[in-house]
Amino acid sequence: MDSNDFNETSTICFLTKHYGINRGVFFGDDPLNFVNPMVLAQISLCGIFTSLFQFFLAPLGVTNFVSQMLVGFVMGPSIIGSDHSIREAFFLPESFYVMDTLAYFGLMLFLFLVGVKMDLNMLWNTGRRAVIIGLATFLFPLLLCFIISQCFLHSLALEQRIHRSLLWVASLQSMSSFHVTNCLLTDLKLLNSEIGKIALSSSMISGTCAWFWISIIFTGKQSIGEHKKGSLLLMFFFVAIMFILLGCLVRPLVQRMARRSEGKKSVGENHIFAIFIMVMASALFGEIVGQHFLFGPMILGLAIPDGPPIGSALIAKLDSFISYVLLPLYVVISGTKLDFSVITWRHFGIIETLAVFSFLSKVVATMIPCLLSRMPKRDAFCLGVVLSCQGITDVVILQRAVYINLIDHESYTIMLLSIIIFAGVFSPVIKYIYNPSRMYATCKRRTMEDTKLTDELRLLACLHHQEHTPSIIKLLEATYPNPHNPVCFYVVHLIDLRGRATPTIVAHHRGKKETTLQESDHIINALRLYEKQSHGNITFYPFSAISPYATMHNDVCHLAMDKRAAFVVLPFHKHWAVHTSDVEENCIRNVNRKILTTAPCSVGVFIDRSTSSTNTPLSTMTNVYSIGVLFIGGQDDREALAYANRMAIHPNVGVTVVRLIEPKKLDKFNYTQDMVKDAEAINAFREANMNKKLCIYEEEEVKDSVGVVSVIRKMENCFDLIIVGRHNDSNSALLGGLREWSEFPELGFIGDMLASSDTSYEVSVLIVQQQAFPEDKIQESPNLENSAAVVNMRHFETTKF
Repeated sequence: MDSNDFNETSTICFLTKHYGINRGVFFGDDPLNFVNPMVLAQISLCGIFTSLFQFFLAPLGVTNFVSQMLVGFVMGPSIIGSDHSIREAFFLPESFYVMDTLAYFGLMLFLFLVGVKMDLNMLWNTGRRAVIIGLATFLFPLLLCFIISQCFLHSLALEQRIHRSLLWVASLQSMSSFHVTNCLLTDLKLLNSEIGKIALSSSMISGTCAWFWISIIFTGKQSIGEHKKGSLLLMFFFVAIMFILLGCLVRPLVQRMARRSEGKKSVGENHIFAIFIMVMASALFGEIVGQHFLFGPMILGLAIPDGPPIGSALIAKLDSFISYVLLPLYVVISGTKLDFSVITWRHFGIIETLAVFSFLSKVVATMIPCLLSRMPKRDAFCLGVVLSCQGITDVVILQRAVYINLIDHESYTIMLLSIIIFAGVFSPVIKYIYNPSRMYATCKRRTMEDTKLTDELRLLACLHHQEHTPSIIKLLEATYPNPHNPVCFYVVHLIDLRGRATPTIVAHHRGKKETTLQESDHIINALRLYEKQSHGNITFYPFSAISPYATMHNDVCHLAMDKRAAFVVLPFHKHWAVHTSDVEENCIRNVNRKILTTAPCSVGVFIDRSTSSTNTPLSTMTNVYSIGVLFIGGQDDREALAYANRMAIHPNVGVTVVRLIEPKKLDKFNYTQDMVKDAEAINAFREANMNKKLCIYEEEEVKDSVGVVSVIRKMENCFDLIIVGRHNDSNSALLGGLREWSEFPELGFIGDMLASSDTSYEVSVLIVQQQAFPEDKIQESPNLENSAAVVNMRHFETTKF
C-alpha cells in the first residue's frame, strides 16, 4: 500500500476486476485471484500473526494494540508487502476496499460499545485532584507543543507540506482518550488499582476536552472554502439537534426497555435489534450533516445506560466478535500504512521532538499535582505514563486528519510510529515497576490471634451470589457479636464488570437511593432483615464492588485495609445451591488465590455444604451448633483456634479441638519456637473454656497420613462446621501421603481433603490463613526445654476422642 490508499476513491477503479464465481482449484481456478477468498485469507493471516505476537509480547507487558500494529507493520510495504510476488498473491488492491469496509464497520460498533461502557456520572463525581490532572494533561502539552512548533516554523526552512501540517501535528500530539487509558489499564490488570482509578477519572476530563477541541478543528477545516456562509452554523445546529434527540428521546426509550427487561433472564431480541438500527441511523445522520460516520454511534453509545440489563446484553452479544476479529483487522490495516520510504530524517527529527516533548509534558503535568498530594514518586510517574500513552482512537483521529488534508502522509507515518514506540516501551515499564499489592503490605498485626475478646473485631465477608448470604450470616452469627465482645461486619458483593468500562465500589448507606444497585438488592434486604431481628447486636455495612475478575482482589484488599479488618471470609468457588459455568468457577477461584496472596490481614475460605436449617438463628436452634477444630500446628492452625475460641463464647455453640500429635515430637528437646507458640495457644484455649460443657479438648496420636485421614473422616460425621489451618509443616510425616494428590492446592493439604468432591457429608469447612510476617518464620531454639508452655502442656487431663 502507498499514500494513495488514504484516498477513499483510489480502489474504486479495481472493483470490476477479479470479481466473479470461484469454481475451485479442481476446475483450474486460483482462489487467490478472486476477492472473496483473498479477503478471507487476509483475515486469517491477521488472526494468526496477531495471536503469535500477543503470545510472545503479552507476558512482557506489551498491550494488544501494539501487537496488532506490529502485525500491520510486518504485513505492510516495509517488510512482507515489499516483495512483489507476495504482494501480487495476497494483497490485491481491490481486496483492501472490502477489508476497509469490514474494518470500519467493526470500528464503528467498537466505538459505540465504548460509549455504552462509559458512565457519564464520573464527569460530575470526579474528585478535585482528578479534575486538576485531567485539565493539566490537556492544556499543558497543547500549549508547550504549540510554542515549540512556532519556534520551528520561524527558525527552520521547511517544505510546504510540513510547514502546513506542523501546527496541526502539535495539536494532535497532545490529545488523549478515555478508551486508550481504559484499554491500557485492562491489559496491565491495573483497572481498579489506586493509579487506575485516578487515571480513569482524569482521562474522562482530558478526553472530553480533547474531543471538543478535535471536533472544532475538524469542523472548521471542513468549512474552509465553502461559499455558503451559513453552512457551518447549519452543521452545528443539526449536531445540536442530534444531541437533543439522543438525550430527550433515545435515552428515555432505552431506559424504558431496561425497565421492561428487569427480572428476565435475557433482554428481548427486539430491543437489541432496535438499538442496532439506531446505530446505523446515527452513523447515516452523522454523514448527512457533514460529520464522520463514527461520530453518531459514539454519541449514541453515551445515551445507552451502562451495566445490566441493556448495556451488559449488548456487550455480551457484540464485544467478543468485534474486539477479537473486526477491531484487530482495523488496527492491522492501519499498521500496513506505515511506509518508511516516505520518511526523511530531518522531518522525523522535527516531528519526533514534538512527540517527545508532548509525552514528557503530560508526565510532568500529571506528576506535579500527585506529588503535591503526597503520592509516592513511583506511583505518580506510572500514573503520568498511563495518561500519556496514545492508542486506537488517536489512530482514528490521525487518519481523519490525513483524509481532510490537515496533515500529510509523512507526518502521519512518523506520529503513528511514535505512538507505537511510546506505548510499546513504557507499558512494560509500568508492569515491572508498579505493583498494586505493595500498598497492602502492612507491619500492623491484623489477626484473630492478636485481637482480644474485649476489643472490636472487624470482619469482611465476600459474596458472589445471593445464595451465599444465608451461610455467611450463619458464620457471622456464630462469631457471637454482643456488647462485651463487639464485632463489626462489612459485607461486599463482588460483581463482574459487564457492560461497564469503569470499576467502582458502592457503599449502600441507609436512606440514599442513589447508591442502590439492582444486582445487590436481595443480599442487602436479607442483611437488613437479619440486622433488624438481632435487636441491635449485629450491624452490617454492605458494599458492592464492580470490577473484572482479573483485578477483583484489589477491591477486597483495599476494603480490608481501609476498614482495618482482621479477617476476610471468602466463599469457595463451588456451591451446592449455585449453578455456575466452569469458566466462572475458575474466575472466582483465581480471585480467592490472589486474595490469599495479597490480603493485609487473615483470610478464611468458607466451603458451605449446609442444606437445612440455614435460616434458623443459632440462638433459637434446639440443637447445639457443633464446631470442630483440627489442630496440627503452625500459625494458621493457631489462627483457626483463635477464631474457634471466640465462637466458643456463644451459648449455643459447642467447640471440640482435636490435636494430632506425632509420637517422635513428644520429646521436649525437639521443640521449636513455633511449637512453643502452639502449646501456649492450646493452653490459653483450655484455660478459657475449662468450665464449659460444650467445649472439649482431645488429643490423638497418629503416626502417618493414614491416621490423619482416619481422624478427618471421623470428624466429618460429627460436626456442622470444621475449622482448619491452611498451611502445615510440609515436611511432617503426617502429611506425606497427602502431598501426592491435591485437587485444590490453594486450600492446603487438610483443607483440600475436606473440600474434595468425593465426601458424602454435609459438614461445612473454614480454611484459615493467618496474616504472614517475616518474624513468623519457624526458628530453632536450643533453650526451650524450660519453657512454661512446654512444662504446662499437659496441665489438664485429656479427654480421649
